[in-house]
Amino acid sequence: MDLHADNLSVTLANRHVISDIGFKIKPGVLVGVLGPNGAGKSTLMRALNGQLSVKGDIRFGEHDLAVIGPAARARLVAYLPQQRTIGWRLTVRDLVALGRLPWRAFGQRASARDEAAIERAMEMADIASLSPRIATELSGGEQARVLMARAIAQETPLLIADEPASGLDAAHQIMLMRSLKGLAAEGKTVLVSLHDLTLAARWCDEVMLLNEGNLAALGSPETVLSDENLARIYGVTAHRAQDGNGLIIAPVGLTETAPTS
Repeated sequence: MDLHADNLSVTLANRHVISDIGFKIKPGVLVGVLGPNGAGKSTLMRALNGQLSVKGDIRFGEHDLAVIGPAARARLVAYLPQQRTIGWRLTVRDLVALGRLPWRAFGQRASARDEAAIERAMEMADIASLSPRIATELSGGEQARVLMARAIAQETPLLIADEPASGLDAAHQIMLMRSLKGLAAEGKTVLVSLHDLTLAARWCDEVMLLNEGNLAALGSPETVLSDENLARIYGVTAHRAQDGNGLIIAPVGLTETAPTS
C-alpha cells in the first residue's frame, strides 16, 4: 500500500509546524526523515500516527489515517515515539509481547505466530539475552531497543520510528538500520527520523528532508543530501566518500549562514 499525503498541514499553538506537505511513498521502502531541530520531523510522524489534528489528506492504501479507529490503526501502523519511557515492571519478553495485542481478542492466549513474532523481534533488536530482565532496570539504550522490538513484533505494514538510533552505541545503530532495511525488503513501508547523515545515506532508500515545516526535498540520499542542501538547510560543509556499502557523509564544518544559537 502507498503512503500518500496531500496538502498536509499541522498547526500547534497558533503556529504552522507543517505547511502543505505532499508526498507518495511506495511499499518496500526505507525512508529517512531528516532536518534540523524544529524542522517538523516529530510533528509529521505524530500526524501520520493520528495523534494530531491535521488539514489535508493522509492515506495508507485505502485507509484514511486521519480518521481511522485505534483498533484498525494498531494493525496498520506501529509507532515508536521519540520520548521513550517504560512505566511498568514487566520482563523484557512480556513488554515486547504487548506488540501482539492488536492481533488477539481480549483474554486470548498467544498463538504460535505471536510467539514467533516476539522471538524474531527480540533477535532483530539484539535483546534476546535480556528476555527475563525487568525492563525498567535496563540502561536507556537497552530500553530503547526493547521498545523497538515491541514495535517490530506488532508486524504492521507501516512502521514509524522517531529517532530510534538516539542513545544507541555505534554497533546497535548499525544493527537497527540493518533490521529496518530488512523489514522494508519484506514489503513494509518504514519511516525513520534520523540526525546521523551517514546512517541515512548508507541505509535509506529515500530521504525526506524537512526545513521549517516544509518539504525541502524527497529522493535518493545521493540527490537529497547534496552539498548545496546541507549548506542551505543545515549550515554545514561535509566530507563525502563512497565505499562498497554506500555513501558516507560526515559534517566537518560550518558555513557562514550556520545558526549561532
